[in-house]
Amino acid sequence: MTSKKKRQRGSRTHGGGTHKNRRGAGHRGGRGNAGSRKHEMHNHGPWDKHGFKRPEGVQDEVAEVDVRELDEDAALLAAEGVADEEGDGYAIDARDVAEDGHEVDVVKVLGAGQVRNELHLVADAFSDAAEEKVADAGGSVELTEAGQARAEETDKDTPDEQDES
Repeated sequence: MTSKKKRQRGSRTHGGGTHKNRRGAGHRGGRGNAGSRKHEMHNHGPWDKHGFKRPEGVQDEVAEVDVRELDEDAALLAAEGVADEEGDGYAIDARDVAEDGHEVDVVKVLGAGQVRNELHLVADAFSDAAEEKVADAGGSVELTEAGQARAEETDKDTPDEQDES
């Protein structure tokens, strides 16, 4: 079979209807970005900006560790020399356990999982659930110097209800 182009040879309009059709940019809907906010919106991205992006210098890079992970790996960490055995429990610095713990700004211990061992944890931040679970198992939590400074800074930023009355 011959190609469509070859079959159209000799035809005045090559299948485009009357000779008055396909004359200019009107057939395309305009030139360039014409119609980008009307009849050709689907061909163009969103025009309006939404939201706010915080500058990278203001954002803290946070590494997170679950309390379950610390509890399950406590014996292994003690064998490797990362954690210390203290009586029935273990003393663990979360910065040593977290991935890139010494390169990030904040290491936070989260409260996912169960705590069966007595843990004495040191980290920059703790979730409320993590503090509660460690305390219930007979352990303790301690903030690093950077974590204490960060906690004091956030306390200054949030107004107390007693100050308002």
